Amino acid sequence: MADRAESDAHYVYVVRCANGSLYTGYTKDIKARIAAHNEGKGGRYTRAHRPVELIAAWSLETKRAALQIEYRIKRLPRQKKLELVQQPDIPKWLWSYK
Repeated sequence: MADRAESDAHYVYVVRCANGSLYTGYTKDIKARIAAHNEGKGGRYTRAHRPVELIAAWSLETKRAALQIEYRIKRLPRQKKLELVQQPDIPKWLWSYK
């Protein structure tokens, strides 16, 4: 992850929900977003499957890039997501995944 001022960072993250499912999202503030999920103020899905645990996060330069990667990760099968969360950086193949 590149070092940038907090206000300039855009993150894609993956959490593991209490039922073992994986949830992918976008945020500008990881700590606040995870706290919101665990307080029942996050996405509708995570509200029903709390608590969540952050298992991966990647920093991207633009909101557009982050949202594109979030969309692509959401389309991956579970096994690919589990492989992806082991990567420190977003693999090049994901940038062109459709």
